[in-house]
Amino acid sequence: MSFQEKIKGVGGDASYEAKARILREQLEAKIPASLRLPPATLEYPPLDVTRIPEACGLLTPAELAITELDATAVCQKIAAGELTAVEAVTAFGKRAAIAHQLTACLVDFFLDEGIKQAQQLDEYFKKEGKVIGPLHGLPISVKSMCAVKGTVGGGGFLANMETSTEDCDMTSILRSLGAVFYVKTNQPQTIMHLESQSTYGRVLNPHNTDLTPGGSSGGESALVAMKGSCMGLGTDGGGSIRAPSAHCGIYGIRPSSNTTPTRGLLRSQPGADGIIGSTGPMCRSARDMRLFLEAVLGANPAHLDPNVLPVPLRVPDLAQKKLRVGIMMHDGVVMPHPPTVRALQLAKAKLEASSEVDVVDYIPYDHDGGYSIIRELYYEDGGATIRRLLKEGGEDMHPLTEWVISPPYVKDHDAAQVWKLRARRDTYRREYSDHWWSQNVDVVLCPPYQGTASRHDTSKYWGYTAIWNLLDYPGAVFPTGLVADPSIDIYQEPPSPMSAADKYNISLYEAAAYKGAPVSLQTISRRFNDGLVLAAQDVIERIIKS
Repeated sequence: MSFQEKIKGVGGDASYEAKARILREQLEAKIPASLRLPPATLEYPPLDVTRIPEACGLLTPAELAITELDATAVCQKIAAGELTAVEAVTAFGKRAAIAHQLTACLVDFFLDEGIKQAQQLDEYFKKEGKVIGPLHGLPISVKSMCAVKGTVGGGGFLANMETSTEDCDMTSILRSLGAVFYVKTNQPQTIMHLESQSTYGRVLNPHNTDLTPGGSSGGESALVAMKGSCMGLGTDGGGSIRAPSAHCGIYGIRPSSNTTPTRGLLRSQPGADGIIGSTGPMCRSARDMRLFLEAVLGANPAHLDPNVLPVPLRVPDLAQKKLRVGIMMHDGVVMPHPPTVRALQLAKAKLEASSEVDVVDYIPYDHDGGYSIIRELYYEDGGATIRRLLKEGGEDMHPLTEWVISPPYVKDHDAAQVWKLRARRDTYRREYSDHWWSQNVDVVLCPPYQGTASRHDTSKYWGYTAIWNLLDYPGAVFPTGLVADPSIDIYQEPPSPMSAADKYNISLYEAAAYKGAPVSLQTISRRFNDGLVLAAQDVIERIIKS
């Protein structure tokens, strides 16, 4: 398959194709000629495109050095007067333009506007001798569905694409803290795939372009992995921050719902609140997750949005307490692929050898039953809204859209049936809470997905992330430093499927196909224990990598 075929977007009827072509051409026209890669580079790029920005000659040594920084370092250098906001925004913006040509990660590019905003911040710093806020001058990339005034965004379909007339609450808060916006990133049709193919194209995993960067915040994960951003804004209602972060070897956290603002997000089903998604960071380091949450929660988002709960971020000092870590090798439904099993085995051995933590085997509680509940909650109208929006736009139904709205999980409900479904949800949450306490753990370490990044259009099990959305337990993912290695990541004996979903997952595994894919893990704790998740993740990652 040619590279151009690989990044092709979702199709549709003649009217759809004409509108889609205009949108894509408008985006491409915004990429400056001075930042365009040679046609030969784009004709047959390597599977791993992460090194091309450094080798292509389009960035200066100073710009390359800036784009190696994490968000915390960028903020520190700007506050110390060692780096200007204009320098930071320009460097990441230029690298984002290069990243997009290799991964189809963007839907809008407005670097000139970002530089103007950065100039105003630099003038303030020069005049006042201090930063305007904790994120002063920090370039932040933003997922398409998170509205930024004057930029392109959408709710998952051509039919609801727009140029936003105002910021959503989250981008408004980030802007007030000093953040600078310069790009909007790609997301999938429906915003409900662990894949990211839209009208604008299919986003590719920069570590291996035959694999997905995940979804639905896949444009963000690809861009951050390409170092075209050091901090991205994602959303997560079923794994959409954690799965793409894991697939691309970056960091991301799904906060407890209603702790970070979501008002003003572009949605296809506003008011559907059987499951409530979260907004959160996707970034280059563990400390960046804390930087983002401390800044946003410190701005008291509950003042803006009455649905936001004023829950402070409390990060405990784990030097004062021995952490109890439950290790969940699998969820009882789908066995992870060999690279993830290898990472879990390494993690378990390292943690058991450490005096800092107590380790127990965590036994999952009916994850199959919980997963069936959340699948049904996602589309209480049986997928009618999805079908209507596709028809309005003349847009073809993506195979993963057809999968996600298909029976037996998805069905139309009247009001009484919705009440009954939500009662099942609440009963499951109580049963799971009792089970968690019986396991006597502070956090659970588990896979964020049933393997590394998957091949395109094959992500048909979300159980390793969505179950925690159902329970509303916060979770952070982090790279282990391992990558899939076909010489060792093989089944030692023919696997015996635990379920139909497991049989499908086994059928997908060919070790060579996943070569070079980052292997990540996930740390989970109970609702509102977001600070504990951050603290535990720090300890666990340090021990694993020691």
